[in-house]
Amino acid sequence: MKAHLVQLDIAWEDRPTNHARVRDLIRSVDVQTGDLIVLPEMFDTGFSFRLQTTADTNNTTLGFLVDLARGTGATVHGSRTTIGPDGRGRNCATVIGPDGSLLCEFHKVHPFSLGKESEHFTGGRVVPTYDWLAPGGERVARVTPAVCYDLRFPELFRIGLLAGAEVFVIASNWPTTREYHRNVLSIARAIENQAFVLSVNRCGRDPSLEYAGGTLAVSPRGETIGELGASQGVLSVEIDMDDLRRWRRTFPAWRDHALLHAAVGAGSGPS
Repeated sequence: MKAHLVQLDIAWEDRPTNHARVRDLIRSVDVQTGDLIVLPEMFDTGFSFRLQTTADTNNTTLGFLVDLARGTGATVHGSRTTIGPDGRGRNCATVIGPDGSLLCEFHKVHPFSLGKESEHFTGGRVVPTYDWLAPGGERVARVTPAVCYDLRFPELFRIGLLAGAEVFVIASNWPTTREYHRNVLSIARAIENQAFVLSVNRCGRDPSLEYAGGTLAVSPRGETIGELGASQGVLSVEIDMDDLRRWRRTFPAWRDHALLHAAVGAGSGPS
């Protein structure tokens, strides 16, 4: 099966334009039934904190993701801003199955405090997984989502691994100034969890920052299996789950984790 990683030049706070750009990019590649489409963090509006403008309160972006999944027969790993019961934002990865059903919603656990995201958004407390399914309903892989700044916190990924994750999807608005960090950390998360990492970034500019793109896919051995430059485009990569499982059997380091179990057993683990 293939994953199609959409590197988008996001139009600032312009949902219709961004939806149209995604449609055009997806039409430019060969998406087969059962594939996975991944969009960048806040692909519909950019990394804006004007919640009254950007929150998907009428489910326009949700409806777009449902239509995209049904129209392509793919699982669509999208992103949008939602509002929580506390009236604050949630930076939300929304995943839709090929039949249009909601498979998973993940709230970014670590709002980017340096960028003042934490002043407007509440972090999540749950690390979910979802099943990427083949056309016949057979599971291709178990996937754990993460969003941008979450990449710097390896414990989130280890929790996903303990829940059976074989693929990690990281959707980002990661600026050019720290692009090297995103690249290195994406590779590290793949190596330490012996998992595929699909690290999707935006490109272009917003009113404050420049984004270098650099979307990449990393194998469970830490090898880069595909990478984009700084321009808008789609990276399509084959995900060989048989190879992942052979590697985990041959070199089963993923089984030897100890400290997270110890911390959870002592009552200091995640809630």
